[in-house]
Amino acid sequence: MTTTETGPSAPDPTAPQPVGKAAARARQVAALRPDYRARLADGTERFFEARRPDCPWCHSPRLRVRLRTRDLLQHKPGRFVLEECRDCGHVFQNPRLTSGGLEFYYRDFYDGLGEQRLGGMFSTRASVYRGRARSVAPFLAAPSRWLDVGTGHGHFCETAHELFPRTSFDGLDLSEGVRLAEREGRLAHGFQGSFPELAPTLAGRYEVVSMFHYLEHSTDPTRELTAARTALRPGGLLLIEVPDPQCRSARLLGRWWLPWLQPQHLNLMPAANLRRRLGELGFEVVLEQHGEPHDPVDLLAACWLLLDAVAPREDAPWLPGTPPGLPRRLLRGALFLAGAPLLLLATGLDRLVARFAGRARLSNAYRLLARHDARP
Repeated sequence: MTTTETGPSAPDPTAPQPVGKAAARARQVAALRPDYRARLADGTERFFEARRPDCPWCHSPRLRVRLRTRDLLQHKPGRFVLEECRDCGHVFQNPRLTSGGLEFYYRDFYDGLGEQRLGGMFSTRASVYRGRARSVAPFLAAPSRWLDVGTGHGHFCETAHELFPRTSFDGLDLSEGVRLAEREGRLAHGFQGSFPELAPTLAGRYEVVSMFHYLEHSTDPTRELTAARTALRPGGLLLIEVPDPQCRSARLLGRWWLPWLQPQHLNLMPAANLRRRLGELGFEVVLEQHGEPHDPVDLLAACWLLLDAVAPREDAPWLPGTPPGLPRRLLRGALFLAGAPLLLLATGLDRLVARFAGRARLSNAYRLLARHDARP
């Protein structure tokens, strides 16, 4: 399992690749294929826990199926179900992936085969990162130390340092990207591992802890929040951004709403639930935003996912059969070329919707800033 520094955006399958890179990827896929086929020889059932009979947030047994889907991005085999609690509105993957299942489905998404594509995408989102960092400024003008949990390749920290030049930015992630970010100077210190397990060694170090599109990946969000409380100094700030499962876009777009991101997203919390849980842990919410964290990609991503679903598959080591030949590759390219006007229209509509997304409850994410209670 790994984490990501931002919400997912639709990749561009039509972007040209140099021949050398395409050939290198083909060799990488071929080298990985025997291992993936061995892992899949007995099917995918072993990647799942038993179905849970109650809500992991409030323990109510009143559940209903919210979504049934497949892996729409990597197209790894398996079926995934999201259930919703009728009492508190919490949405969660049920049955949930085991640790082995998480490792299988995360593999080659942020690292390996997916590292170059995802790293390049994250590096171009500076305006998004500035907006996140600015939300802290009215409450803390010059934090001395900041920990970004789920930092990925550290691009948020690199951008936020421009706004807070005196702040020392550390990052934590399960993936090896955090080591790369430290070597390239985007982080003062990079910590690789589980936040709850590392939190005791980081106790009381930080004035700000941020979690951008991280909690939804975790198996136990409350444990992650408790770890943040441990790492913060008294009076410190916890900045959280997560997808909003109650937004209207999620219902209108159904399985094509990108933030469902199955099978990676395990828990999606309504804002009211997260506010209450933070209060129970000794935090005071000082800022709640809905329009500002909206990422204007919902329609573009939905159209891209639809096109990708009907197009011939790109070569991947977990797919059955032989690698796609030239006719299938040409057909895939032609389909996306024909769909380019639709993608451009969706991009324009996304930008239009962004102007009123918060007021119309179409925002695909929300942001909370909470202060750690300084009282003993």
